[in-house]
Amino acid sequence: MDAACSTQLIDGDGTFNVSGVDHFIKEVKLEECGLSYAVVSIMGPQSSGKSTLLNHLFGTNFREMDAFRGRSQTTKGIWIARCAGIEPCTVVMDLEGTDGRERGEDDTAFEKQSALFALAVSDIVLINMWCHDIGREQAANKPLLKTVFQVMMRLFSPRKTTLMFVIRDKTRTPLENLEPVLREDIQKIWDSVPKPQAHKETPLSDFFNVEVVALSSYEEKEEQFKEQVYNLRQRFFHSVAPGGLAGDRRGVVPANAFAFSAKQMWQVIKDNKDLDLPAHKVMVATVRCEEIANEKFSSFIANENWRELEEAVQSGPVSGFGKKLSSILQSCLSEYDTEATYFEEGVRSSKRQQLQEKLLQLVQPTFQDLLGHLRSGALENFKNAFEKALDAGEGFSSSADSCTQSCIFRFDKGCEEAVIEQAKWDTSKTREKLQRDIEAHISSVRTAKLSELTTLYESKLNVALSGPVEALLDGANDETWPAIRKLLRREGELAVYGLSNALSGFDMDDETRNKMLSDLENYARGIVETKAKEEAGRALMRMKDRFATIFSHDSDSMPRVWTGKEDIRAITKMARSASLKLLSVMAVIRLEDELDNIEKTLTLALVNSTSNNAASKSISTIDSLASSTWEQVAPEKTLITPVQCKSLWRQFKNETEYTVTQAISAQEANRRNNNWLPPPWAILALVVLGFNEFMTLLRNPLWLGVLFVGYLISKALWVQLNISGEFRNGALPGLLSLSTKFLPTVMNLLRKLAEEGQAPSTNTNQTSSAHSGVTTNGESSSSSSSGSSPTKSVPIDKSA
Repeated sequence: MDAACSTQLIDGDGTFNVSGVDHFIKEVKLEECGLSYAVVSIMGPQSSGKSTLLNHLFGTNFREMDAFRGRSQTTKGIWIARCAGIEPCTVVMDLEGTDGRERGEDDTAFEKQSALFALAVSDIVLINMWCHDIGREQAANKPLLKTVFQVMMRLFSPRKTTLMFVIRDKTRTPLENLEPVLREDIQKIWDSVPKPQAHKETPLSDFFNVEVVALSSYEEKEEQFKEQVYNLRQRFFHSVAPGGLAGDRRGVVPANAFAFSAKQMWQVIKDNKDLDLPAHKVMVATVRCEEIANEKFSSFIANENWRELEEAVQSGPVSGFGKKLSSILQSCLSEYDTEATYFEEGVRSSKRQQLQEKLLQLVQPTFQDLLGHLRSGALENFKNAFEKALDAGEGFSSSADSCTQSCIFRFDKGCEEAVIEQAKWDTSKTREKLQRDIEAHISSVRTAKLSELTTLYESKLNVALSGPVEALLDGANDETWPAIRKLLRREGELAVYGLSNALSGFDMDDETRNKMLSDLENYARGIVETKAKEEAGRALMRMKDRFATIFSHDSDSMPRVWTGKEDIRAITKMARSASLKLLSVMAVIRLEDELDNIEKTLTLALVNSTSNNAASKSISTIDSLASSTWEQVAPEKTLITPVQCKSLWRQFKNETEYTVTQAISAQEANRRNNNWLPPPWAILALVVLGFNEFMTLLRNPLWLGVLFVGYLISKALWVQLNISGEFRNGALPGLLSLSTKFLPTVMNLLRKLAEEGQAPSTNTNQTSSAHSGVTTNGESSSSSSSGSSPTKSVPIDKSA
């Protein structure tokens, strides 16, 4: 669009052309002017040449009246155009003429509204008037001036506007003579206009800068008119500079708010309300600054750099986050400042603060995420460094302190890089949380390490005490508990010393340290007590094992052979005494060097109670075992109560009685086996009574052979049937066993004899066929054969 092209701002019906004005402002680039622009409007009677003057003065193209068609209304409503070639940017408004016949005498509302609008918007108001009206009471310009002054009262705090009276068709009367008359008329009109109480005495000069210029007739003296217009045009250059034609600039709104301000002003004027320019200025500034702020906020949200930064923070810490985000925020705020710089300062600052708060509120979650990454990263680094320091053998407390300081330093450095210049956010809470997390981790590691140390030395004590204590209790004697106390003291001191050295690297108070060492000592004692309780639960088994060991083995630990010479009673008493010693040792825990009479009490009550000469004493002793506690022994140290000892001894005797009985039986059986010869008297009787039979045998040797064969058969049966072994368990069991084995054994012997006798018979037949005729020897061979067969059975019996 041509810069000089005009646009209707308000039509004849009073409708504001929003779209047209927006388009006009974009085309003439008014928004870029800031406060460096001026608004000029012109008022005057209809057909007084207003549009013609503007077109020649500012190079605009407002529609002009066609003189050949007669005088009529040319401009309807208010039109706007940009002045061509004038700097700074100057916008001119051409108002509808007054006292036109088209609207009639009574329809003056639009005239007043447009006049008020022109005074509120314009820096310079041109009042076009005829030269011949100066000094006349019924001049055409008087209603116009009254209108101007009246509507001026509706502006609560108007700015000082320049009123330039343009005298048209100047006559020969000099301007120096015309100007005083005009100013006098103006003052009269001002004085006659009703004023609010606050402005009763206010002079005209407080509201207006009055300028008067005169122009020749355009129709009669065109060249002179153009020259005078050219000279007048020069006064509009730099009109907004100090001392320029525009005058007071306090109420000017920035160029980018001109359309909105004009629309709101016209709406207020059209609604027949008083126009408060300062309030209007604040309102315009509020709306426009808020719009600018919203635009910048949306622009920030769509900013690629911010989006990339926000996305990067989601996955971890970002180096230089604070500088990057501060730069983006500052750029956004700078753009706001640039666009809102000409608006009212209080409103501009307030909206800027609101914009900054919204931006910071938008980025704060990302900032907190970054702090979270920094905190978690610092905590993870601390854990790794702390673990490495402990693995390297450094002291726990020194490692914790050094790693904590290093971690906090790196976190603080990361927070410094993350700080946003526009925000005063405090990172102390996150720092405190990191410190709490570090302290919690140190505490958990300390607890774990102390637990490991405690478990380590407890396991060492288990190994060092459990086996030896069990072995000592297994071989219970008078030195068992002294040896256990010595072992406990030695191993306990070693463990406490080792744990004490290990705890030197931990920064702990003496009370906690001493408690841990005391707990370790108590644990060592507990191991011994637990093992003693376990062994006490196996007391009966241990007693039987000891009894069996002593009863069944001699002093050289060789198995006893019950030959009949052993004193089973003495051996039994010795074995039972040893078992009783084991019972007395296991009855109570003796970790303190205190004497007791448990062994004596048990001996008197259980071993010596069967003595006839101590019958009366045993009764009282046995009664002493009818108790659940031992004398001079605390209940918590008791492992086996007296009543339990009595019961265990009874069970022990019952279960070992069979072993003693077996030994006695074995001894008797051995005696029987060793005494196989008959008594001497029987031998003498055999000799005397069997003399005749003996002589018979001597006379007939064949009987000797028969007896010999019978002896061999009997010996074979004796070996095969194991008669001596069978009768060791008693006569009746031996007979029953032999009765079942006798017949199978005899049949087996006969079968073997038959097999052995078959081999010589085969050899004899082969000899007879080789030496035919020798038949007599056959009987002899057969006889020899039958006589030799018993002889060959001896080795068979031995093998069997």
